[in-house]
Amino acid sequence: MIKVLTCLVAEHDHRLVLVAALVCFGGCFTAFKLYSRMRDAASRGMRLAWVLLTGLVAGCSIWATHFIAMLAYTTGLQVGFLPGGTVASLLIAVVFMAGAFGAAASVRGVAGKIAGGVLAAVGVAAMHYIGMSAYVTEGVMSWDLGLVATSMGLGFAGGVGALFAADRAHTQRRQLLGGLLLTLGICGVHFVGMGAITITPDGAVDVPAQLLSPVMMTVAVALIVSLIILGGLGAVLIEGGANAQSLARTRRLADAAYEGIVVIRADRIQDANAAFCALAGASVAELTGLQLAPEILTFDAAEGSALDGRREGRLRPRDGGPEIPIEAFGRVIEAGGDQGDLMVLAIRDLRERRSAEEKIRYLAEHDGLTGLANRNVMQSRLNQAIGQVGAVGEQLAVICIDLDHFKEANDLHGHLAGDAILTEIARRLQRAVVAPSFAARLGGDEFVVVQIGGGPQPAASAELSTVLLDILAQPVSYADQDLPVGASLGISLYPDDGASGEALLANADMALYRAKDNGRGAYCFFKREMDENIRVRRTLARELRTAIADEQLVLHYQPLARAEDGEVCGFEALVRWNHPTRGLVAPLDFIPIAEESGLILPLGEWVLRRACADAAQWDKPLRIAVNLSPVQLHQTNLATTVHEILMETGLAPRRLELEITESALFKDYQRALDNLRRLKALGVRIAMDDFGTGFSSLSTLQSFPFDKIKIDKSFVENIHRHDRATAIVRAVLSLGRSLEIPVTAEGVETAEQLEFLRSEACTEVQGYAIGRPAPLHTLGDWTDDAEIAPVLKADVA
Repeated sequence: MIKVLTCLVAEHDHRLVLVAALVCFGGCFTAFKLYSRMRDAASRGMRLAWVLLTGLVAGCSIWATHFIAMLAYTTGLQVGFLPGGTVASLLIAVVFMAGAFGAAASVRGVAGKIAGGVLAAVGVAAMHYIGMSAYVTEGVMSWDLGLVATSMGLGFAGGVGALFAADRAHTQRRQLLGGLLLTLGICGVHFVGMGAITITPDGAVDVPAQLLSPVMMTVAVALIVSLIILGGLGAVLIEGGANAQSLARTRRLADAAYEGIVVIRADRIQDANAAFCALAGASVAELTGLQLAPEILTFDAAEGSALDGRREGRLRPRDGGPEIPIEAFGRVIEAGGDQGDLMVLAIRDLRERRSAEEKIRYLAEHDGLTGLANRNVMQSRLNQAIGQVGAVGEQLAVICIDLDHFKEANDLHGHLAGDAILTEIARRLQRAVVAPSFAARLGGDEFVVVQIGGGPQPAASAELSTVLLDILAQPVSYADQDLPVGASLGISLYPDDGASGEALLANADMALYRAKDNGRGAYCFFKREMDENIRVRRTLARELRTAIADEQLVLHYQPLARAEDGEVCGFEALVRWNHPTRGLVAPLDFIPIAEESGLILPLGEWVLRRACADAAQWDKPLRIAVNLSPVQLHQTNLATTVHEILMETGLAPRRLELEITESALFKDYQRALDNLRRLKALGVRIAMDDFGTGFSSLSTLQSFPFDKIKIDKSFVENIHRHDRATAIVRAVLSLGRSLEIPVTAEGVETAEQLEFLRSEACTEVQGYAIGRPAPLHTLGDWTDDAEIAPVLKADVA
C-alpha cells in the first residue's frame, strides 16, 4: 500500500484529484436520488426510463472520474489514449451501472442489494482496466496483480455497502451516505489500480499522432462532466416537477376528502388537509409542529398505542370551540428510525353519526308521531317499575286508554286530522302525568299510562283517571274546526290484578272493553269475572274455527211474501251453529266473535255457497237473500268470489239477493260502491237492509240504485204504538214508490201491521206472521211445484 500512497502523493496533480473526487461524489449522489425515484415508479415503462437515466449519470460519473484522475497522473513521458478503448470503457460503465441500480430496485431485499453491488463493482473495475488498456505512453507498463485484486475488492465493498447504506434512498441523508460509499469504492478501484502500475521508459515506443492528446481528453472530460451536470439537473428538475405535481395532486385529493387527514412524525404534526384544519380551527401553518395527542386529540382509554389502528376520542379545536367526537385510523407510511415513524391519520367527524345514532335510539324507544314511549320501552319500564315497587311493597296502576270518535274524525277529515288528534292527546297526557309515572302509545289510538306512586290504590288511579277523562274529552282544534274526542279507560292494579307487565296490560285491556261496552267516556277497574268472560269468548272463537271446518253450521230459511196476495217469493238465509255440547247457538252469540277473531270471511263465504247450492235445488225459481258482513263488502275479490259460487252451484244470478247495511258502506265508501257495481254487473240483486237506522240514507240511495229497501223491524213493530214510527214507515214506503224501489218490511208479526202495510202499498213482508226461520227440509210446501195457498190470512194473531 506504500506504493499506492507514493503514486498518489508523488505522481498526481492533487488539484485534479480533488476535482475527480468531487465529480465522482456529485454523480454518485445524483444517481442515488434517481434511484429513489426509480423504486417508486408507477409503471414498468417509467421504471425503465429511470434505470437508463441513472445508468447514464452513474456511468458517466465513473468514466469522468477515471479520466480526470488519469489527467492528474504525471510521469514526464508523452501519453495518449486509444479511441476504441476509451469509448468502450464509457459504454461499459453506463451499462453496468444501469444494471446495478436496476437489479437493486427490481429484486427486493438483501439479494437485490448484493446483486446490484456486484454489478456496480464489476462495472467500475471493467471500466477502469479497459480504460487503462487505451492508455499509451513512451514506456512499458507492468502490473502488480495483488494490488489489482485489492482494487477490485474495494470496488465490491463500495458498491454493496453503498446500496445497503442507501436502502430505499428515500431521504437525503441516505442518498448522501450511499453516494459517499460508492465514491470511496470508485476512487479505491482507480487509485489502487494506478498504484499497481509500473512504467519502464522505452524510447522505442512511439505514441501515435492519432491518439487523443491530453488536451483533447480534457475537452472530452469537460463535455462529459457537463453531461453529468445536465443529467443531474435534469433529474433534479424531473424529480422536483414530479414531486411538485404529485404534491399538488395529493393536496387537492386530500383537501377534497370529507375526512380530516393529518401526517405526523414522533406525534408532531407535519401536514394536514383542509378538512382537518376546519375541525381543528387552525391553518396548516399554525398546526405544523404541534403535538397531536393530547394537545389536540384525546383518545378513549384502551390498550395499545393511541395512534395505532382504529381509535375513538375527542378533538379539541384550537379556536376554543366545543370538543368534537372523532374516529381515527392510523397507518405507518414510513419507518423513520431515530426520527420516529411517519404516520398518516384519517380523522372522521362523528357528530353526524352520533346524532343519527341518537335519533335511531330515540325512534327505537319512542313513538315517531307523538314522542311518547313506544310499546317495547313501555313494557321494559313497566317491568322495571314492578320490580322496584314490589321490593318495597307498594302498588302501581296500569291505565289503558282508547279514544272515542277517533275513527269517525279520521275518516271524515283525513289522516292529517287524525295525526293532529293523536299528537294533541299525547301532549295532554304528558302534561297530566307526573314522573316517575309515564305515558306510552301502543299504536293506533291506544295509549297507556303507568302510574307509579301518587297515593294508595285504587283511589290514586281513580283520581288520575277522572282527570284524564276530563282533559281528553276537550275538543281538538284542527283547520279552524273543533273535532270532538273522548276516551274510555281500563285500569288494572299491581299486585292485585297481575304479577307481570303482560298480565297487567291484558287485564287493563279487558277492563277497557268493559268500559266501552258500558257506554264509553268512563273508566272501569278490572274484575276477575272479566277474565272468565274473555276466556269463554276465546274458547268460542277456537270452537267456531273448528265448526266451520267440520260442517257444524246449518242454515235456516225465513220466507218473504208479497204483501198484496201473500205468495212466497223468496227466502232469507240465516246461519245457526249446531254446537255438539251447547246445542243450537244463535247468530247474536257467535257472529260478533267471528268478526273479532277474523273468522267472518270464511263464515260468510260458507253461508253464501251453502245458500246458493240449496236454492239451486228448488223447483220454483224463488229468490234467496244472503247478508254480507262489512268485512266481506270491502273485499277486493268479492265479485270474483260471488261469480265462482254462482258458476259452481248453477244458481241464476237474478235469484241471488245480497243484503247490506248502511253502516257497512261507510268504512270505505268508494270501495263498497265499486264492489256493488261489479255485483250488479253479474246480474245479482242488491238490497239495503235496516233502512233508516244509518245517518246518510238519502245520499246513499242517490249514489247507488238499490233493487230493494228493507225497513228495519224496530220501526215496523211500533206501527200504531208510536206515531213517529208509523210516520217513518209511511214516509219510507212513499219514498220507495217515488224512486220505484221495492220496499220490504221486516218484523211483521200482527194482522194490524199487515193491513197497514197493504194499505200503504208495501211490496214485500217478512216476519213471524209469514213464517219463522226453518231448516231446508221443511220448505217443501213452498219450494215444490205443487199449488199452495197463500200464507197470509186475515186472522193472523
